[in-house]
Amino acid sequence: MKIILFDGVCNFCNATVNYILKHDKEKLFLFSPQQSEKGKELLIRYGRQDTDLNALIFIDENELLEGMDAAIGISKYLKGFPSFFYLLRYLPRGVTHAAYALVARNRYRWFGKREACRLPRPGEQHRFLV
Repeated sequence: MKIILFDGVCNFCNATVNYILKHDKEKLFLFSPQQSEKGKELLIRYGRQDTDLNALIFIDENELLEGMDAAIGISKYLKGFPSFFYLLRYLPRGVTHAAYALVARNRYRWFGKREACRLPRPGEQHRFLV
């Protein structure tokens, strides 16, 4: 099972989920806001109960990846242009992780924040764990 845990009130994070939903032609991914009961349960199960919501979390079978590692891991499964991001694994880890941290720290200021977590749209309910 491939599960993406995201910050449900972050506009950038929600746009990323929308992007993945659009490009996940094989419907491999399930999604859950980190703030939801299921999201919190999964974080605890994988030893991340102290999350500060600054990292995208990707659970690929039984492996937990976070931040830039999660983004690269997700892109490995996407087809077409999004798979290009998988090439980021060849860049120096310090550079890619610093860039990710910069966006994570500033995402609310740059992209805004919602009052409540994203809800699945009609037809998406089976892709979300809540």
